[in-house]
Amino acid sequence: MSIELMIKEFADIAANPKAQLNKYKAEGKKCIGVLPYYAPEELVEAAGMVPFGMWGSNKKTIARAKEYCATFYCTIAQLALEMLLDGTMDELDGLITPTICDTLRPMSQNFRVSIGEKIPTIFLAHPQNRFAPWGLQFCIDQYTNVRKMLDKISGHEMTDEDIRNAIKVYNASRAARREFVKLASDHCDVVSPVMRSAVLKASYFMLKDEYTEKLVALNNELKALPVCDWKGVKVVTSGIILDNPKLLAIFEENKIAIAADDVAHESRAFRTDASEEGDPMMALAQQFADIDYEVLLYDPASAENRRGEFVANMVKESGAQGLILFMQQFCDPEEMEYPCLKKALDDAGIPPIKLGVDQQMRDFGQARTAIQAFADVLELNK
Repeated sequence: MSIELMIKEFADIAANPKAQLNKYKAEGKKCIGVLPYYAPEELVEAAGMVPFGMWGSNKKTIARAKEYCATFYCTIAQLALEMLLDGTMDELDGLITPTICDTLRPMSQNFRVSIGEKIPTIFLAHPQNRFAPWGLQFCIDQYTNVRKMLDKISGHEMTDEDIRNAIKVYNASRAARREFVKLASDHCDVVSPVMRSAVLKASYFMLKDEYTEKLVALNNELKALPVCDWKGVKVVTSGIILDNPKLLAIFEENKIAIAADDVAHESRAFRTDASEEGDPMMALAQQFADIDYEVLLYDPASAENRRGEFVANMVKESGAQGLILFMQQFCDPEEMEYPCLKKALDDAGIPPIKLGVDQQMRDFGQARTAIQAFADVLELNK
C-alpha cells in the first residue's frame, strides 16, 4: 500500500469518529469516552473496552450544550457534551472526566445532569502535588476507583496482568507516535501538516494495537525515503489542540512544515511512558508524576521558567525557525503561561506568533493573513 493510501486510512478515521464507534459497537465491544487529558486509558484497554477520545469537533455548532455550560467553558468541553446530546456519541458505555483544569473540573456534573443515568460518568481527580509518596498514593486511590467503575461497566474484573499488558500496548503506541513526528519532519514534502494531524488524531478513535500496527507500517515506508531538502520554513506548534484541516491547509499554502510540536492533543500526550515492571497501578501513578514541562501541572521550579526553556530548546533542536502558538479561547492556564513562554523564546532569539482559536471558527481570513506574514518573516531570517 502506498504512503498516500496509508495516510488516507488514518484521515478517514480521524474525520468520522462516529463510524468508528459504530464499528466497535457492531463488534460487541464496549466503548468509554475519555475527556482531555492524562486519564489512564490503559485501564480501559485492560478492561477489554475501547477508549474513545473526546476532544470536541470542528464540524459542529454548540446548541443544546449551552443549556448546561457556563459561557466561559472552552469549546472543546462544550462540543464534547454537544456530541453526547445530539446523538453522535450517545452510544458510549461510560465516560471518564479528569479535573485537570477549571473547565473540566465541573464538567462531570454537567454530564451527570445532562445525560442522567444513560452514560455512567467516572470522576477522576489528579493530584497536583504528585511527587511525594502521599501524592502517588492519592493518584493510586483515584485510579483504583476508576478501575472498579470500569470493572462494573465491563462486567468482569481486570487483573494486574491485564494492566501490565495494556501498559506494554500503550508504550509501543507512544514510541511509534514519537518516531512518526520525527519522520514527518524529515519527510515534510510527503507528510503535510494536514496529513500529520490526521495520523495523530486517528489514535483517539482506534484500539491502540490496531493503530500502532498501521503506524509502524507507515513509519517503515517513510524511513525508506531519503530525507527531503525542504525549501520552505519550519515551525514548532504549541497549544491545546490543532486539528482543523482548513487551518492547517494555510501552512501548506505558505510552505510551512511542522518540525515538532508542544500540543496537548499531540506530542504532550505521548512523551511519557509507564514502567512495565512491578505494581502496574503504581506504574501508572508514577507515569503521571513523571510528566514534565506541562502547562496544566504543578511545577515546584516554575519560577525558573523550565517549561519556557524546554520549548525554546525544542525549536532549536528541531531545526525550526519559529513557533506558532494556537491559543484556545478561555484556556486560562495557557493564557497565564504565555508571558513566561514568550520571554524564553525572546531570550533565545526565536520569533513567536500567537493566534486565538476555538472549534467554532469558520472564517480563517485573519489567521491566513497572520500566518502568511509570519512565513515571510521566517523566510527572511533563514
